Amino acid sequence: MSTTHDHGRDHDHAPISDGDSPVSKHEVLETALRELLIEKGVITAEQVHAQIDTMESRNPGLGAKIVARAWSDPGFRARLIAEPRATIESAFGIDMWKVAELVVLENTDDLHHVVVCTLCSCYPRMVLGPPPAWYKSTAYRARVVRDPRGVLEEFGVDLPAATKLRVVDSTADMRFLVIPVRPDGTDGMDEAALAGLVTRDSMIGTGSAKQPV
Repeated sequence: MSTTHDHGRDHDHAPISDGDSPVSKHEVLETALRELLIEKGVITAEQVHAQIDTMESRNPGLGAKIVARAWSDPGFRARLIAEPRATIESAFGIDMWKVAELVVLENTDDLHHVVVCTLCSCYPRMVLGPPPAWYKSTAYRARVVRDPRGVLEEFGVDLPAATKLRVVDSTADMRFLVIPVRPDGTDGMDEAALAGLVTRDSMIGTGSAKQPV
Protein backbone atom coordinates (compact mmCIF):
# COMPACT_ATOMS: atom_id res chain seq x y z
CA MET A 1 0.00 0.00 0.00
CA SER A 2 1.24 3.40 -0.97
CA THR A 3 2.66 5.81 1.58
CA THR A 4 2.94 8.78 -0.80
CA HIS A 5 -0.22 10.65 0.23
CA ASP A 6 0.13 14.29 1.18
CA HIS A 7 -0.32 14.99 4.87
CA GLY A 8 -3.71 16.51 5.63
CA ARG A 9 -5.13 16.15 2.14
CA ASP A 10 -7.87 13.99 0.67
CA HIS A 11 -6.65 11.23 -1.58
CA ASP A 12 -7.06 11.02 -5.33
CA HIS A 13 -6.90 7.26 -5.04
CA ALA A 14 -7.76 4.85 -2.27
CA PRO A 15 -4.91 4.13 0.16
CA ILE A 16 -6.70 0.96 1.28
CA SER A 17 -8.75 -1.19 -1.05
CA ASP A 18 -10.18 -4.68 -1.27
CA GLY A 19 -10.46 -4.61 -5.02
CA ASP A 20 -13.72 -6.15 -6.22
CA SER A 21 -15.32 -7.21 -2.95
CA PRO A 22 -18.27 -9.64 -2.97
CA VAL A 23 -21.70 -8.40 -1.95
CA SER A 24 -21.91 -8.48 1.84
CA LYS A 25 -24.67 -10.19 3.81
CA HIS A 26 -25.75 -6.75 5.04
CA GLU A 27 -26.28 -5.56 1.46
CA VAL A 28 -28.27 -8.71 0.66
CA LEU A 29 -30.40 -8.17 3.78
CA GLU A 30 -30.99 -4.50 2.93
CA THR A 31 -32.11 -5.36 -0.60
CA ALA A 32 -34.46 -8.10 0.60
CA LEU A 33 -35.97 -5.89 3.31
CA ARG A 34 -36.42 -2.94 0.96
CA GLU A 35 -38.14 -5.08 -1.67
CA LEU A 36 -40.41 -6.62 0.96
CA LEU A 37 -41.44 -3.21 2.33
CA ILE A 38 -42.22 -2.01 -1.18
CA GLU A 39 -44.18 -5.20 -1.96
CA LYS A 40 -46.24 -4.79 1.25
CA GLY A 41 -46.98 -1.15 0.47
CA VAL A 42 -45.19 0.21 3.55
CA ILE A 43 -43.01 2.41 1.34
CA THR A 44 -42.84 3.10 -2.38
CA ALA A 45 -39.93 2.81 -4.75
CA GLU A 46 -40.28 6.53 -5.43
CA GLN A 47 -39.83 7.30 -1.72
CA VAL A 48 -36.71 5.13 -1.62
CA HIS A 49 -35.22 6.89 -4.64
CA ALA A 50 -36.09 10.31 -3.22
CA GLN A 51 -34.34 9.47 0.06
CA ILE A 52 -31.28 8.18 -1.82
CA ASP A 53 -31.17 11.39 -3.86
CA THR A 54 -31.34 13.44 -0.66
CA MET A 55 -28.49 11.47 0.94
CA GLU A 56 -26.33 11.65 -2.16
CA SER A 57 -26.86 15.40 -2.42
CA ARG A 58 -25.05 15.79 0.89
CA ASN A 59 -21.29 16.24 0.68
CA PRO A 60 -18.32 17.07 2.92
CA GLY A 61 -18.89 20.77 2.28
CA LEU A 62 -21.59 20.83 4.96
CA GLY A 63 -19.32 19.14 7.47
CA ALA A 64 -16.58 21.64 6.64
CA LYS A 65 -18.92 24.55 7.38
CA ILE A 66 -19.85 22.95 10.71
CA VAL A 67 -16.20 22.51 11.68
CA ALA A 68 -15.34 26.07 10.62
CA ARG A 69 -18.16 27.42 12.80
CA ALA A 70 -16.93 25.28 15.72
CA TRP A 71 -13.39 26.62 15.29
CA SER A 72 -14.65 30.22 15.19
CA ASP A 73 -17.34 30.17 17.87
CA PRO A 74 -16.62 28.47 21.22
CA GLY A 75 -20.28 28.69 22.22
CA PHE A 76 -21.37 26.93 19.05
CA ARG A 77 -18.67 24.28 19.57
CA ALA A 78 -19.95 23.57 23.09
CA ARG A 79 -23.55 23.28 21.87
CA LEU A 80 -22.46 21.12 18.93
CA ILE A 81 -20.70 18.64 21.21
CA ALA A 82 -23.59 18.60 23.69
CA GLU A 83 -26.48 18.40 21.20
CA PRO A 84 -25.13 17.78 17.69
CA ARG A 85 -28.28 17.22 15.65
CA ALA A 86 -30.36 19.97 17.22
CA THR A 87 -27.47 22.44 16.96
CA ILE A 88 -26.80 21.66 13.30
CA GLU A 89 -30.49 21.81 12.39
CA SER A 90 -30.87 25.17 14.14
CA ALA A 91 -27.67 26.74 12.80
CA PHE A 92 -27.82 25.51 9.21
CA GLY A 93 -31.54 24.92 8.68
CA ILE A 94 -31.23 21.35 7.46
CA ASP A 95 -33.11 18.18 8.26
CA MET A 96 -30.83 15.81 10.17
CA TRP A 97 -33.43 12.99 10.05
CA LYS A 98 -34.00 10.73 13.02
CA VAL A 99 -32.25 7.58 11.85
CA ALA A 100 -29.06 7.59 13.91
CA GLU A 101 -27.54 9.54 16.77
CA LEU A 102 -24.64 11.81 15.87
CA VAL A 103 -21.70 12.17 18.26
CA VAL A 104 -19.19 14.98 17.74
CA LEU A 105 -15.63 14.36 18.91
CA GLU A 106 -12.79 16.86 19.11
CA ASN A 107 -9.22 16.02 18.15
CA THR A 108 -6.49 17.74 20.14
CA ASP A 109 -2.72 17.60 20.35
CA ASP A 110 -3.13 15.00 23.10
CA LEU A 111 -5.96 12.86 21.70
CA HIS A 112 -6.74 11.80 18.13
CA HIS A 113 -9.96 10.01 17.13
CA VAL A 114 -10.32 7.89 14.00
CA VAL A 115 -13.68 6.55 12.84
CA VAL A 116 -14.49 3.10 11.49
CA CYS A 117 -17.49 0.84 11.12
CA THR A 118 -16.29 -2.68 11.80
CA LEU A 119 -19.58 -4.38 10.84
CA CYS A 120 -20.47 -2.67 7.57
CA SER A 121 -20.12 0.96 6.47
CA CYS A 122 -22.09 3.17 8.88
CA TYR A 123 -20.99 6.74 8.19
CA PRO A 124 -22.22 10.29 8.99
CA ARG A 125 -23.85 10.69 5.59
CA MET A 126 -26.12 13.46 6.88
CA VAL A 127 -23.12 15.80 7.11
CA LEU A 128 -20.45 14.20 4.88
CA GLY A 129 -22.41 12.52 2.10
CA PRO A 130 -21.58 9.01 0.84
CA PRO A 131 -18.46 7.35 2.29
CA PRO A 132 -15.33 6.79 0.20
CA ALA A 133 -14.82 3.27 -1.15
CA TRP A 134 -11.85 2.56 1.10
CA TYR A 135 -13.94 3.29 4.23
CA LYS A 136 -16.18 0.36 3.31
CA SER A 137 -13.31 -2.02 2.55
CA THR A 138 -12.63 -5.04 4.74
CA ALA A 139 -8.95 -4.09 4.80
CA TYR A 140 -9.56 -0.70 6.40
CA ARG A 141 -12.23 -1.96 8.80
CA ALA A 142 -9.98 -4.72 10.11
CA ARG A 143 -6.57 -3.08 10.06
CA VAL A 144 -7.47 0.27 11.61
CA VAL A 145 -8.61 -1.57 14.74
CA ARG A 146 -5.47 -3.72 14.98
CA ASP A 147 -2.91 -1.12 13.94
CA PRO A 148 -4.48 2.35 13.85
CA ARG A 149 -1.19 4.22 14.02
CA GLY A 150 0.24 2.23 11.13
CA VAL A 151 -2.87 2.77 9.01
CA LEU A 152 -2.84 6.50 9.70
CA GLU A 153 0.79 6.67 8.62
CA GLU A 154 -0.27 5.22 5.27
CA PHE A 155 -2.79 8.07 5.02
CA GLY A 156 0.02 10.53 5.69
CA VAL A 157 -0.89 11.23 9.31
CA ASP A 158 2.18 10.94 11.53
CA LEU A 159 1.08 11.46 15.11
CA PRO A 160 3.56 12.20 17.89
CA ALA A 161 4.21 9.21 20.12
CA ALA A 162 2.70 11.11 23.06
CA THR A 163 -0.65 11.59 21.28
CA LYS A 164 -3.23 9.07 22.43
CA LEU A 165 -5.09 7.37 19.58
CA ARG A 166 -8.72 6.29 20.00
CA VAL A 167 -10.64 4.24 17.42
CA VAL A 168 -14.41 4.82 17.55
CA ASP A 169 -16.76 2.28 15.99
CA SER A 170 -19.88 3.55 14.19
CA THR A 171 -23.08 1.56 14.42
CA ALA A 172 -26.53 1.63 12.88
CA ASP A 173 -27.63 3.77 15.83
CA MET A 174 -24.59 6.03 16.24
CA ARG A 175 -22.38 7.99 13.84
CA PHE A 176 -19.35 10.18 14.55
CA LEU A 177 -18.10 13.53 13.25
CA VAL A 178 -14.58 14.62 14.21
CA ILE A 179 -13.55 18.25 14.70
CA PRO A 180 -9.91 18.24 13.56
CA VAL A 181 -7.20 20.31 15.19
CA ARG A 182 -7.34 23.88 13.90
CA PRO A 183 -4.16 24.68 11.95
CA ASP A 184 -1.76 27.29 13.24
CA GLY A 185 -1.72 30.62 11.45
CA THR A 186 -5.48 30.80 10.91
CA ASP A 187 -6.30 33.59 13.37
CA GLY A 188 -8.39 36.21 11.65
CA MET A 189 -9.63 33.91 8.87
CA ASP A 190 -13.40 33.98 8.32
CA GLU A 191 -15.57 30.86 8.33
CA ALA A 192 -15.57 30.50 4.55
CA ALA A 193 -11.78 30.51 4.44
CA LEU A 194 -11.55 28.12 7.37
CA ALA A 195 -14.01 25.72 5.74
CA GLY A 196 -11.66 25.53 2.78
CA LEU A 197 -9.04 23.99 5.06
CA VAL A 198 -11.30 21.19 6.30
CA THR A 199 -10.97 17.92 4.39
CA ARG A 200 -13.35 14.99 4.35
CA ASP A 201 -10.68 12.74 5.84
CA SER A 202 -9.98 15.15 8.69
CA MET A 203 -13.62 14.81 9.78
CA ILE A 204 -13.28 11.05 10.23
CA GLY A 205 -9.76 11.19 11.65
CA THR A 206 -7.83 9.71 8.72
CA GLY A 207 -6.47 13.11 7.76
CA SER A 208 -5.64 16.53 9.12
CA ALA A 209 -6.90 19.94 8.14
CA LYS A 210 -4.92 21.68 5.42
CA GLN A 211 -2.35 24.28 6.35
CA PRO A 212 -3.14 27.83 5.19
CA VAL A 213 -1.22 29.00 2.15
